Amino acid sequence: MTATPPDPDPQRTPGLEPGGGVRPGDTPPESGQTSGLSHHEPKPPGRATTGIVIGIIVVVAVLVAAMFLVQAFLLV
Repeated sequence: MTATPPDPDPQRTPGLEPGGGVRPGDTPPESGQTSGLSHHEPKPPGRATTGIVIGIIVVVAVLVAAMFLVQAFLLV
């Protein structure tokens, strides 16, 4: 069994000129298309994951700030 081509048959499509073109002002016939996704979309991270990442960033920022404060007091 052969699959039908996705484009309409030019011999049976009204409004086409010889060679497959359309008259000025006409809309060309619609081609077949494949809809949907080719693969599953990944799920976005949950609230817990987002909270953990933000927490790690805050901890690192506090540690860096503490390091600069300690250095500033040791140099005085």
